[in-house]
Amino acid sequence: MSGPSALKALEPLKIRSIADTVFEELHQQILSLELPPGTRMSELDVAKALGVSRQPVRDAFFRLSQLGFILIRPQRATEISKVSEAAVLRARFIRTALEIACLRAAMDVITADQLNELEAMLEEQQAAVSADLRQKFHQLDDAFHLRICQIAGHDYAWTLIREQKAHMDRVRFLSLASGAQIALDDHRKIVQALRESDSLKAEQLLTSHLGRIALILGQIRAEHADYFEE
Repeated sequence: MSGPSALKALEPLKIRSIADTVFEELHQQILSLELPPGTRMSELDVAKALGVSRQPVRDAFFRLSQLGFILIRPQRATEISKVSEAAVLRARFIRTALEIACLRAAMDVITADQLNELEAMLEEQQAAVSADLRQKFHQLDDAFHLRICQIAGHDYAWTLIREQKAHMDRVRFLSLASGAQIALDDHRKIVQALRESDSLKAEQLLTSHLGRIALILGQIRAEHADYFEE
């Protein structure tokens, strides 16, 4: 008879809670601007719309407020935050610093199989661009940057980046109408530099890629003034 020590090591089951599901649904609707900046909402209304109790909505609201997506004000309606230009630029700075460090680390350890994996991700991105699936492209874009952090052995860096980039993400999403192919072309050049082991070129390309948000910020604000803070 086998004892407990014979039991094979088990991975914890990953079961999404109702609060996680509510969070992801609201997160995507805010990011894609289906729920635009300035929209007011209540726990009760969201709970009724999603068919859940108020507690998971309250939990989701708190998480979204921590990311900077919503403003929770006692005795007043919860409101989706307007985009802060200062927060966008702050996120760009933090993201660039962390991702450049991850890129350098990845350069030292990346394998041919991992390079092929990144190129396969680019093909998925191209399909999304060709079909004008902006939300899908945004998800694949994030997955690409996350994978480089993972290859570097610093996937926790992406958690720190995600905590900072809520305002940046909405500007990025608005830019995808005309900028998705440009972003994809940047990704292709970064992967090619990785394949060529050209660390200086890869860093320059990534810095330029992430810095593009600052170049388009004024244009996006002019086109969507109501979405931005005064």
